[in-house]
Amino acid sequence: MSIRYLTARIAQNIDQELMGTTGAFSLDQLMELAGLACAQTLATVYKRETHPRVLVCCGPGNQGGDGLVAARHLGMFGYNPTIWMPKPGSKEIFQRLKAQCENMRIPIIAPSTETAPLRDALARSDVVLDAIFGFSFKPPVRAPFDSALSLITESKLPIVSVDIPSGWDVENGNEAGVGLEPDVLISLTAPKEGAKNFKGRHFLGGRFVTKAMAEKFDLHLPEYPGFEQIVELTSVGQKL
Repeated sequence: MSIRYLTARIAQNIDQELMGTTGAFSLDQLMELAGLACAQTLATVYKRETHPRVLVCCGPGNQGGDGLVAARHLGMFGYNPTIWMPKPGSKEIFQRLKAQCENMRIPIIAPSTETAPLRDALARSDVVLDAIFGFSFKPPVRAPFDSALSLITESKLPIVSVDIPSGWDVENGNEAGVGLEPDVLISLTAPKEGAKNFKGRHFLGGRFVTKAMAEKFDLHLPEYPGFEQIVELTSVGQKL
């Protein structure tokens, strides 16, 4: 049976369950595992020898936290990440994740509403990790991210998006035409409805999903190979 693609409502329910009795995870644990899966996906497709300079673009929500964790792991993998985070998250966890990146000597571009810092960073990068918006995003895209999405697209750099490409509706995809068009997508937990028509390489990172949760939500998740944190998806599923 095909893997299930999730609506926004079910994705939110699963997120709550992951930190409830069915999952019993903390937010820290989930971000660590998700960020590791994101870093492993980028490293699988874009080797350090050809794409060493990674621009990690982070939003202010949990998606941005995943990006910060991924940046730290990419640094551990031998890449040279730089973090663009114009609106840092206000939660205490983000301060710790940011400090971890700073202790890894990962450059973090100072928060700014100007486009020049991002434009300059893109010119010095080989690949973009898009961790700006997650499945809770609701259009329209507001400043400073509206101009940022345009700059990232215009850069022609390869893009790896986390969970759902930034600017996409979680159920309707990029129907508004303002979202990024990534080359690679790493869905977390289970793929989202809006990604059904995604044409690039599509990976799943959700090895933290418990058997009880997979059964409760009838997810039909694929087997992960060996000790990998990711698995590449080759077929679409049905709406949950």
